[in-house]
Amino acid sequence: MYQGKLVFAQMMQHLPLTTFRRCVTRYRGERKVKSFSCLDQFLSMAFAQLTFRESLRDIEACLRAHHAKLYHLGIRSAVARNTLANANAVRDWRIYADFAQSLIGIARPLYVDEPFGVDLQDTVYALDATTIDLCLSVFPWAPFQSTKAAVKLHTLLDLRGNIPTFIHISDGKLHEVSILDQLVPEPGAFYIMDRGFLDFARLYRFHQAGSFFVTRAKSNTKAKRRYSRPVDRSTGLVCDQTIFLTGIYSPQDYQAPLRRIRFKDPKTSKTLVFLTNNFVLPAFTTTELYRCRWQVELFFKWIKQHLRIKAFFGTSENAVKSQIWIAVSVYVLVAIVRKRLKLPGSLYQILQILSLTLFEKTPMDQLLSHAVADQIDAGSVKQLSLFN
Repeated sequence: MYQGKLVFAQMMQHLPLTTFRRCVTRYRGERKVKSFSCLDQFLSMAFAQLTFRESLRDIEACLRAHHAKLYHLGIRSAVARNTLANANAVRDWRIYADFAQSLIGIARPLYVDEPFGVDLQDTVYALDATTIDLCLSVFPWAPFQSTKAAVKLHTLLDLRGNIPTFIHISDGKLHEVSILDQLVPEPGAFYIMDRGFLDFARLYRFHQAGSFFVTRAKSNTKAKRRYSRPVDRSTGLVCDQTIFLTGIYSPQDYQAPLRRIRFKDPKTSKTLVFLTNNFVLPAFTTTELYRCRWQVELFFKWIKQHLRIKAFFGTSENAVKSQIWIAVSVYVLVAIVRKRLKLPGSLYQILQILSLTLFEKTPMDQLLSHAVADQIDAGSVKQLSLFN
C-alpha cells in the first residue's frame, strides 16, 4: 500500500512557496502573527475551494474532523473559524493577488501550443467583465444600484488554455471601458472585446503600441468608406472596407484608418459589423476571432459554478478580494497540475475527483488518470466542453 503524501499535499507541492513567502514579506502579511500563518490561511481557503465548503463553520468542522492529518496537509496550526475570519479580514489581499499572478506566469507557457478554434500563431486575448450580485446592507463598500451591491471581475483571458492573465476586482459602478487604461498593450497580440469597450481614444493607444483589436461597431458610429475589397458572400460576408471615422470627436481620438467588416450570420440571419485595425487577416478569420470571444463568457459561467466566488466567507472588501484571488489561484493550480502530469479529461472532472479524494494517499497521476479513463458521466459536462 502506498504510504506517501495525501492528495492535497501532492497538489500543493506544485506551489512556488518561495514566491509565496516573498509576497507575504512584501506586504508584511505576518506582522504580529503568532501561529496561524498566511500559508495556513491560503491552504485552508484552498481546501474550501477544492471541497466546495459553504461557510467558515463548514471549513472548521471538516478540518477538525481530520485534525491528526492537518500537519500532513501542510497546515501547521489548528483552524478556528474566528481565526480564519480575522485573517481574511485583516491580511492584505494583495498577497494572494500577486501570488495568483505568479501562478499565471507558470501556467501560460504550459498552454502556449493549445488550439483555441482559429489557426493563428499570435496571442489572442478576450476581454470582458462579469458581475457578482451582493446585498447592499451587508456589503456597503460595493455600491451598484440604489438597492443592490455588486463586485465586478474585469478579466483578460488568454484563449490558449483559458488562463486569466489580468483580473481587476471593482465595485459594480466601474464601467468596463475604464479597464483599458490599466492594460499594458502587448505588441502583435489580438484583443477581442464587445462594443461596450468601444472607445476610440483608448483603442488608439493599443494601435500605437502595435497591438490589434477586434470589436463591434455601435449603431451610431459614423465613418466614411475609402476602399472596398472583394468578399465571398457564400460565407456570410457582406463587405470588407477601409474606413475613416467622421463626426466631431472620433477623428481626433482615432487618426488612423480602420477596417470595417459586415457579416450576416447564416444561422441566425443577424447582421454584425466588426471594427479592427488589422488589415492582413482574411475577413472571415476576423469574424471567427470574434466568435471565440464567447470563451470568456463560458469562463465566467464555469468559475461561478465550480468555485466559491458567489457566496463569501466574509463581508469586508479585503475578505472578498482575498477569497476571489485564492479561488483564481486554485483554478490556475489545477490547470498547472493537469498539464504537468499530462492528465486526460477536463478541469471539471479533475475538480470533482479531487473533492472526494484529498485525504487519500494514492499517487495523484494514477488516481486522476484511472478515474477519468472510466468515462465519468461525460454527458453531464457537455456544456463545458470548452475546458476539455
